[in-house]
Amino acid sequence: MLQIELICIGKLKEAFWKSACTEYSKRLSRFCRLRVTELKDEAIPETASAAQVEHAVMAEGERILERLLPRDYVISLCVEGKPLSSPGLAKQLQDICQSGAGRLVFVIGGSCGLSEEVKKRSQFRLSFSAMTFPHQLMRVILLEQVYRAFKINAGESYHK
Repeated sequence: MLQIELICIGKLKEAFWKSACTEYSKRLSRFCRLRVTELKDEAIPETASAAQVEHAVMAEGERILERLLPRDYVISLCVEGKPLSSPGLAKQLQDICQSGAGRLVFVIGGSCGLSEEVKKRSQFRLSFSAMTFPHQLMRVILLEQVYRAFKINAGESYHK
């Protein structure tokens, strides 16, 4: 059974986000072993300089990289990544399953994005949209799409 890990900067704060993630985690349990790792986000002042932002992104990136194993297949969520349809994501997951990767790791960065080091470590950069989403909502969207991909690959129907 495929092991999937979500590495996320920051914690879910609102109960409704936690509830949605718990529901999709439960649904995914028949397809994969899912683990969610929440890492500390850096405090970035509203009037942060470019250097302060860069320092925060680098610090978060270091924490992410410490969690990655050599055989991990890493997919970073970033706005400049490649957009996929739901069937396209299903195909991507199927290919990863067949590749013999140790585990599949999705990375959701902090409010200022991901460090270049994390992006370079990634085998795939995935974009869900050119728009920016709150990181808590993005986690729900990602879990729903991963669940949908497994349903597609299992030949099961899923609402459109």
